[in-house]
Amino acid sequence: MSKNYNLAVLPGDFIGPEVIDATIEVLEAIAPQYDLNFNYTRLPFGGNALDKHGHPLPEETKEACAQSDAVLMGSAGGPVGDHPWNKVARELRVESGILGIRKHLGLYANLRPVKVFDGLEHLSPLKSEVAKGTDLLIIRELTGGIYFGKPSFVEQDKGVSTMIYERYEVERIARTAFESAVLRGGKVTNVDKSNVLDVSQFWRDVVVGIHESEFSSVELEHLYVDNAAMQIAANPKQFDTVVTGNLFGDILSDLAAVIPGSLGVLPSASLGGSVGLFEPVHGSAPDIAGQGIANPVGTLLSAAMMLRFGLKEVEVADAIEHAVQAALAEDPTKDLGGSRGTAAFTEAVKKALPLTITA
Repeated sequence: MSKNYNLAVLPGDFIGPEVIDATIEVLEAIAPQYDLNFNYTRLPFGGNALDKHGHPLPEETKEACAQSDAVLMGSAGGPVGDHPWNKVARELRVESGILGIRKHLGLYANLRPVKVFDGLEHLSPLKSEVAKGTDLLIIRELTGGIYFGKPSFVEQDKGVSTMIYERYEVERIARTAFESAVLRGGKVTNVDKSNVLDVSQFWRDVVVGIHESEFSSVELEHLYVDNAAMQIAANPKQFDTVVTGNLFGDILSDLAAVIPGSLGVLPSASLGGSVGLFEPVHGSAPDIAGQGIANPVGTLLSAAMMLRFGLKEVEVADAIEHAVQAALAEDPTKDLGGSRGTAAFTEAVKKALPLTITA
């Protein structure tokens, strides 16, 4: 009997629908081989939702996402600068919609794997020998910290933002990091700024407590965020699993994202509630929308993370990841120095999928 999964799909803006369509093609190609059935509900989200519904995160989208088995997102937002979506009140901007869906679904852990695929080391801005073999996981706390702390306001002569972390928020993200490390290389690097920030000292103390009481077999080290940024750029292979707060994680994950040479290849998963959200790291790329050259790899790998972490279909996730890597090795997308556009690369991934179930 087929397994049925209800997927909430947020195509988003500009290249968002293009990479989502490519990913659904691959999901539809592999589903019959593993006796799966995906039901897709496309929902308004982002700048287009703002135009049509007056809000980047309409109520219908919030509720449908909460009732789904997983949420698959493309990319949302528009050009930086003088654009109508940037001129609305802050609570109506696309960024607020993104924060809103995370909060609504209770997604407190953002997982961003950064992996340099064999044969693509030359694309990295780092020397090939430095980039080669990079395989790290950044775990960012997603619903606390300075982005949500109160008070937060702007006055004529001052601006105030508050970084606050409760014990339970640090404990749960620390457990996520240690549990992830157990399945990877067995090492966690905690990143904070405890030499100058009391909230960071509290963060470190809680992480140490969880380590000593529950995960003493996992190696734990600590780095200040400025040193961590330097180390990620200088020697990324030293890292296995990195855990850090919302602000530092936002910055470090974007820094690490350039190591493979393109944001287009990086996926992410936001977990913690009963429904996970899975999306590529890249933006909506208005400059290339509609040209058929958007790189779908980040979204394809996000769908693999959805299968692995959200739906517990590990074998199917492995199959998609292997097919993507095979297609990249054969001839990558144009932004990676290859010749394939979105459609051609998608077809190559489909052809690289296993023809029969191996289990």
